[in-house]
Amino acid sequence: MKANEIKRGSFIHFEGQNIVIKSVFCQTASSRSGNTIYKVKGQVLVTKKKFEHGFLGDENVDVIDVTKCAVQPLYREGDAWVFMDNESYEQYTLSDEDIRDELPFLMEGMQGIDALIVEDQIMGIELPANIVMTIEETTPAIKGASSSARTKPATLTTGLVVQIPEYLTQGNAIKINTETLEYVSKA
Repeated sequence: MKANEIKRGSFIHFEGQNIVIKSVFCQTASSRSGNTIYKVKGQVLVTKKKFEHGFLGDENVDVIDVTKCAVQPLYREGDAWVFMDNESYEQYTLSDEDIRDELPFLMEGMQGIDALIVEDQIMGIELPANIVMTIEETTPAIKGASSSARTKPATLTTGLVVQIPEYLTQGNAIKINTETLEYVSKA
């Protein structure tokens, strides 16, 4: 696979280590002859160390075969979450460190989550692009506020704080983008 095809959540093999990609940033050269560089940040699976590297767009990267299976979070156990495979009812435990980026979105019984399995071992989870959450706490709505007006902070069910339009109130269900942590729409 070419470096320009790497996406968040991909698993690659680089310099003898298996790495999960957490973010990809594209840096375009200012001159015509310059190459586009894809700066990736990730985590080494075995040691949990941070990984950063810049790949040229046409550089080849070794991709690891990843199996996805639908799971749902059952409950918290200390500093970890227990997930259940929706088909085999097998349970997996992932530490908070392994799913640090996904923690603000996790709720018991949530649907639409895929477990990422490499060589029969669960490596992480993949969330849907948008998740519906309920506003737990925010300032009161302002009468006459429009949807394109200013924003205000709101605390959601899991404790995540996002900026929402002023017309929304406590108890409203909203869609949140899991990659950008931004308000998308009313649910």
